[in-house]
Amino acid sequence: MRLERPILQVALDFENLSRALPAAKEAVDGGADWVEAGTPLIKSEGLDAVRALKQAFPGHRIVADMKVMDTGAFEVEIAAKAGADLVTVLGTADDDTIADAVRGGHQYGAEVIVDLLNVPDPVQRTRQVATLGAAAVCWHVGIDMQMAGKTPFDVLEALARASPIPISVAGGLNSETVAAAVRAGAGILVVGGAITKSPDIRDAARRIRQAIDERTAVPTEHFKRYDAAGLGEALRRVSTPNLSDAMQRQGALHGLLPHLKDPMVRIAGPAVTVVTRDGDWAKPVEAIDRAGPGEILVIDAGGGTTAVWGELASWSARGRGIAGVVIDGAARDLDAILELGFPVFSRNVSPNAGEPKGHGEIGIEVVVGGQRVRPGDWIVGDLSGLVVLPKERAAEIANRALDVLEHENRVREEIQRGSTLSKVQRLERWEKVG
Repeated sequence: MRLERPILQVALDFENLSRALPAAKEAVDGGADWVEAGTPLIKSEGLDAVRALKQAFPGHRIVADMKVMDTGAFEVEIAAKAGADLVTVLGTADDDTIADAVRGGHQYGAEVIVDLLNVPDPVQRTRQVATLGAAAVCWHVGIDMQMAGKTPFDVLEALARASPIPISVAGGLNSETVAAAVRAGAGILVVGGAITKSPDIRDAARRIRQAIDERTAVPTEHFKRYDAAGLGEALRRVSTPNLSDAMQRQGALHGLLPHLKDPMVRIAGPAVTVVTRDGDWAKPVEAIDRAGPGEILVIDAGGGTTAVWGELASWSARGRGIAGVVIDGAARDLDAILELGFPVFSRNVSPNAGEPKGHGEIGIEVVVGGQRVRPGDWIVGDLSGLVVLPKERAAEIANRALDVLEHENRVREEIQRGSTLSKVQRLERWEKVG
């Protein structure tokens, strides 16, 4: 394989061909060189997706992301007959499978790209598959790995130096990172969501093509993934419905209502947990002094109807930089709290306050809104409600929620162009039978 310039390959990881084709047209108009029928698209639509892409883009190379693991020659043959110019085979496949795939490609006019996803030694495997006849290798950080904050850059430069064949790179690339990938030695830049989830696919492809050609990052606010250091920023970019979707409809705290001066306010921070009795406001107030800036007080008051929180506690919490309070119980002084602008979520509202008797504890596991909350678990709240994120998975869930948001942004754009939600998603096709 000889490349005259770095290649921009757009990955169409849609489930419906009806959405993939218009997106591909816009991406090609924006400067995409190769068009990939992504694995989800092939699994959903079969090789008819490859046929349709070849018919629509006869002057562009079509990549069938088959991820072949067995019967190498046969699977390459059927992809090539459908119109694929390149077919992916997994690097974890047996050597005989890869060699057989290469032979099938020679017979039917397709080249083989070996995908190094989860290969333990990508440099060694690249050298091996090159001797087997692979046209290129793809250094691939999978979507689930991206959600944990992993990127392809740790190994890319060493791999490019060692490889006798072109390097393709895939894994969360955007207009800020493709230039670094080219400088590290990648010859094929595989970009999916940063193009196909953009409201303006043509412009997104154009910006990424510009970054590749100029070897300079083009700033973007979107299609980024975050590690633990950027967790707060990531969570403030997504809604609680985004997070619920990302957790397969888990994590919602039920029955607690938001009291927000600004309906656009979103709070996100680690939990400082409190257990108290109905009306006993001693431990909630003491916890203010234990909490730090950006943290959220989570108070288990047993769902009670006598207030354990009010205006003066809110002033104290705001002075400490606390991001908000969540109460499975009652709050009062809502008029003053709303005027202050301190975010409060509570199950009940009552003018009655109890006495500071001191029952309870700070910093233990609690159950609030039907969910278990441990110290340090992340709480996110907005006008739609509250969710809790286990601290061990918080960064991953935040990244998955960003992915949900990005998908929704693209669907909204298609609706605003005159479609409807059911048509975009082709709901009748996917309805459960029986």
